[in-house]
Amino acid sequence: MENGSSLVRLASCAVLLIATGSAAAQTAAPPWKPDRNVEIVIPGGVGGGQDRTARIMQKIMQAGLVPTSVTVINRPGGGGNIAYTYLNQFIGDAHYLATATATLLTNNILGVSPLNYTHFTPVSVLYGEYIGFATKADGPFKTGKDLIARMKSAPDSVSFAFGTSRGNANHIGIALAMKAAGIDPARIKVVIYKASIEATSALMGGHVDVVATPMSTYLPVLETGKIRIVAIAAPKRVSGKFADVPTWKEQGYDAVMPSYRMFIAARGLDARQLRYWDGVFAKLAKSEAWRKELAANEWQGSYMNSAESLKYLEARYAEYRKILMELKLAK
Repeated sequence: MENGSSLVRLASCAVLLIATGSAAAQTAAPPWKPDRNVEIVIPGGVGGGQDRTARIMQKIMQAGLVPTSVTVINRPGGGGNIAYTYLNQFIGDAHYLATATATLLTNNILGVSPLNYTHFTPVSVLYGEYIGFATKADGPFKTGKDLIARMKSAPDSVSFAFGTSRGNANHIGIALAMKAAGIDPARIKVVIYKASIEATSALMGGHVDVVATPMSTYLPVLETGKIRIVAIAAPKRVSGKFADVPTWKEQGYDAVMPSYRMFIAARGLDARQLRYWDGVFAKLAKSEAWRKELAANEWQGSYMNSAESLKYLEARYAEYRKILMELKLAK
């Protein structure tokens, strides 16, 4: 009789577990997806590198990857702080993304911004490229060596321009090249613009002497014949339209500085929201449309999902801090 009671109890428990599991399955939250417009925020002006990236992404996303409209909004100024302060008004809302570069990290290291990658949700590190150095085509600098020679004889006579803030990847690239040549990075005369494309326009107008920025920034103006790219901070020559540009290493100066583009969201996104964007960016990175853009813009694909991106940024933060302290740009 006791065995019979035990069987009844076991059967009752099994029924209860099945019922509970069924109820849980019925009430489980469905996968998240956008149900209204997705906004991509740009911490720079129209035509800059981050702006161009976002507008390419917008086009690909709206071709079937995202079920809603996607808009791009430019919020330049403050070394990116204006855009990022705006983004963090939408805590936990995955309808807002922003482009970001190493500036997000370096601004925090330099103490010019309280915001860091830890104040946001890294979504994807998407691609990388190297810092290129351009001069005016009819100017006195024909090679990187010419530029170094002038810096050694009269450093105050050379102005270096870039976007979007002091101490970012562009600035580090300049400092590393000068340090490799035995020039004190503290003697560099810098002019900062809201976007590197603005700095490039200033170069063509004769207002500055050198621009340092990721190579793809030069593509819209390359065929004007008004600029000359004299060096690239890459470990070896890149291909395509910049195949003829020598590296700093080829010219005798061991200076390598990569840049990268990433996408972030406000803090507080949940696992469902991250799974959605991981899926979108993974599909985008494999798409034929994106591969064509990588080739056309001389970008190097380096897709990372949200978890990989977080680990990558942790490593870059430590690396940049060490470099900026060695260059005496940070304490």
